[in-house]
Amino acid sequence: MTFKTSFVALAVFAALSQSAAAQDAPDNSSNNKNKDIEKITVTASRMDKSPSSIPNTVTIIDRAQLEEQFRTTKDLSTIIGNLAPSFSPSRQKMSNTGETLRGRPPLIMIDGVPQSNPLRSGGRSGQTIDPAMIERIEIIHGANAMHGLGAQGGIINYITKKPTGDSEQVASFDVTVPDSMKSNGLSFGASYAFSGESEFIDMIGSVSYRNNGVYYDANHNVVGVDTTQGESMDSQSKDFFIKLGHSFDESRLELMVNHYTADNNGDWMPVAGDKPNGVPTGAVKETQPWEAANNQVTTTSLTYTHANIGGQQLNLQLFNQDFKAVYGGGCFDSFYDPSFEGSDQVIQCGVGSKGESLYYEQSRNSSVKWGLKSSLIAKDIAGSGIDAAYGVDLFRDTTEQDLVTTGFSWVPESTYDNVAPYLQLDYDLIENLTLSTGVRYEHAELSVDDYKTLWGAGNKQIAGGSATFDETLFNVGISYKITPDIRVYTSYNQGFGMPDIGRILRDGKSFPGDNPSIDDSLALTPIVTDNVEVGADYQGKYLSAKLAYYRSATDFGSRLALNSDGFYDVKREKSVIDGIEANVTAYLTSNDDLGMNIAFQQGEYDSNGDNQVDTDLDGANISPNRINLFWTHNFDNDMSTRVQANYYMDRDFKNAVGNKYAEFDGYTTVDASFSMPLYTGTLSLGLQNLFNKDYFNYYSQTMGTNDRYFKGMGRTATIGYTLPF
Repeated sequence: MTFKTSFVALAVFAALSQSAAAQDAPDNSSNNKNKDIEKITVTASRMDKSPSSIPNTVTIIDRAQLEEQFRTTKDLSTIIGNLAPSFSPSRQKMSNTGETLRGRPPLIMIDGVPQSNPLRSGGRSGQTIDPAMIERIEIIHGANAMHGLGAQGGIINYITKKPTGDSEQVASFDVTVPDSMKSNGLSFGASYAFSGESEFIDMIGSVSYRNNGVYYDANHNVVGVDTTQGESMDSQSKDFFIKLGHSFDESRLELMVNHYTADNNGDWMPVAGDKPNGVPTGAVKETQPWEAANNQVTTTSLTYTHANIGGQQLNLQLFNQDFKAVYGGGCFDSFYDPSFEGSDQVIQCGVGSKGESLYYEQSRNSSVKWGLKSSLIAKDIAGSGIDAAYGVDLFRDTTEQDLVTTGFSWVPESTYDNVAPYLQLDYDLIENLTLSTGVRYEHAELSVDDYKTLWGAGNKQIAGGSATFDETLFNVGISYKITPDIRVYTSYNQGFGMPDIGRILRDGKSFPGDNPSIDDSLALTPIVTDNVEVGADYQGKYLSAKLAYYRSATDFGSRLALNSDGFYDVKREKSVIDGIEANVTAYLTSNDDLGMNIAFQQGEYDSNGDNQVDTDLDGANISPNRINLFWTHNFDNDMSTRVQANYYMDRDFKNAVGNKYAEFDGYTTVDASFSMPLYTGTLSLGLQNLFNKDYFNYYSQTMGTNDRYFKGMGRTATIGYTLPF
């Protein structure tokens, strides 16, 4: 895949679009929906731009699209993958480890507040809010530094609901039944939302509860349970959300609080599969002898905006996230400590590789983030046609991972402090040709206490200290409207991130010598990712289309590699990912939309340190090639239907897993859904995996072990009812 190929593809795309624009077609409601989306400003851009003015691929998932997806699933990873196929297939677990955007980890945010935990990425950032609280999802594809740390693959920003100005209450209920019709597979959820305003304050709030039953595969067998990284089946989640605001003459003050918990019931244990012989991991009804995996996350933000401070718009956001995740237990050599052998404090569970008496143990990840984001936006400075956004971001992340039973600090408390001033400019060089450019300076300091590694990792005493990092990051993009309907663009963006510091610190492998110190390791060096993109958009009367080619490269990246204990190590290597994204939607009639989304990507890393990429990235680091197809039909009486298919293509990985040859056998799943007005509410029916496809999911095939070789979920039916009053 080369730039030459991409430019040829874009030229063909533009020619087809010109031809389509020349045809006469009536205006229709589907096209009007896209015009409504264009009125949305992408808050994650920091300049509040419309999607078509950003020289990158942007996906906006609005509330109507979310509600279509909610008919069949409430899993946000599945929903994003259905509508933005460069995002990895959902693991259908509590953990989202290995779920990437364009082959790299995205920065997930709620109203601009970071949810990702880059210092110790435990794979739980996808489980921090109930979907019922979300108004829309903004996705900016590709590495960028607009919000600082962590956006190596892009930004996924969950925008929560806002007060409507009207007093309203909404109650929603849904029930999901597996194809097996077994009672323990029943899942159900309920939510209640209210909004209103008085002379002094406006507010919107909601509460939700969800109970997930046991998952069954297409053969009516219980899907294997992941007791270590976290299991979403046989679990419960609760969410409380409140947003309070007051508008002054030209300014607004708004407080948002979201508290989310997810708890596995701990009633199922895994039964090891046999991956070489195609036997899936199973599950048996048995109480787990440890605290079941759970998440507790509180996100808070206080936002102040002023429309006119010396002719400029001011945005200030003070935020906090308090994150705790408990991972399931196991009988691991890695967690053994001779001082606890035979202790009443632990539960013995087996014999280790060296004859030691092992005991059940598990870990807990804690992270507290504080931050202040500030920006001033100036339009048409001194009549020059230049728009500017500038400000400074302050950020602190304090993270620790300890062992629940013994209290040993597996990852020592680590504090990351960051100060980042930035400047972003937009300038209309000539009519319809816009230049966007910016710079962001990152000054970061990582502080780590003195600590010891686990006994299984050598019980090494490692001196803590501080490491300082300074990076200047650039972006530049050009967007040109060939016609009012056709736009072409190209851009270069740099993203800034840290490797998974926790994984590096906890095993001590990166700290050699008799007196190791964190100062001795290059593994803590930040990741700078270069993202180059070339694309084109077309929005016509009856057809919309997007096409983009991208290359994402880093000279010192961070790759997850599975070790013999079933945990992941961090490998620092050069890596390059090339990809193409495309989507086309045809507005066949005023009531029918037919569309296709495509994502192809190929990635390699440098396995031998010669600065040349030579080995395929594996399934923990790159998504499958896939095509999503959909058809929606809206009836004149407000009934609607949607049918969508996800086709995952076969992929071969050469030397990707321990210098072995790995492969992925692709599969296709189909979903169908229907909604209709009923009394004063809306009734919906959804069928996920309509044809009850029997398959092993992408992660299990490419990275699974005998303990994590999971089948995908079989057919499920969901019925829901929403009642405003």
